Amino acid sequence: MTKFDSLVEAAGPVSRETFDRLCNFEESFKRWASKINLVAPSTLPTLWERHICDSAQLLPLAPAAKRWVDIGSGGGFPGAVLAVLLREREGAHIDLVESNRKKTAFLAVTLASLQAPATVHSVRIEDSYSRVTAPEVVTARALAPLPLLLELAEPWLRAGAKALFHKGRDYEREIEESSVRWRYDLVKHSASKWGDGVILEISNLQRLASER
Repeated sequence: MTKFDSLVEAAGPVSRETFDRLCNFEESFKRWASKINLVAPSTLPTLWERHICDSAQLLPLAPAAKRWVDIGSGGGFPGAVLAVLLREREGAHIDLVESNRKKTAFLAVTLASLQAPATVHSVRIEDSYSRVTAPEVVTARALAPLPLLLELAEPWLRAGAKALFHKGRDYEREIEESSVRWRYDLVKHSASKWGDGVILEISNLQRLASER
């Protein structure tokens, strides 16, 4: 399977121009990763499948959404990948929130060079709520356990956004732990061949009365 075919399998139909932009992102990522810690070095040989395609599979789960926010963006997964893909969706925009200055420098420079519809915020998540208003989708990957993720995303989720959170093999335990404090609607999406966990789609978040 070619790189283009694997991208289409993950994200759905994409143009050759978008594919080329993601290839450019991959090259830029590897250059920067040789200087700063963007991802575990052991995963660089499988960067396209393990990180780019794994991130891209979020796009079909919100086919009409135009306002996105990615929290704890790190090296740009999934936020930077989504930014490139959303360039094909008229009027779409994604905010990336990351407090590490070196990583936000990489994200800002690279996404600007790719003309991606993205804004990079070099702040803590708790300080981003006033900057990022009314997103439709909140994403996060390898950031924190689910109970803490829900806490961090609460202002947006309670305002009507839905979450798409990548989770690993222990996701059932995290769901159980979160049920002590939260009630929400949940859909589990298989991470397919690109990951070994699931994508949790969460909406209608409510804090239990005992936790208010």
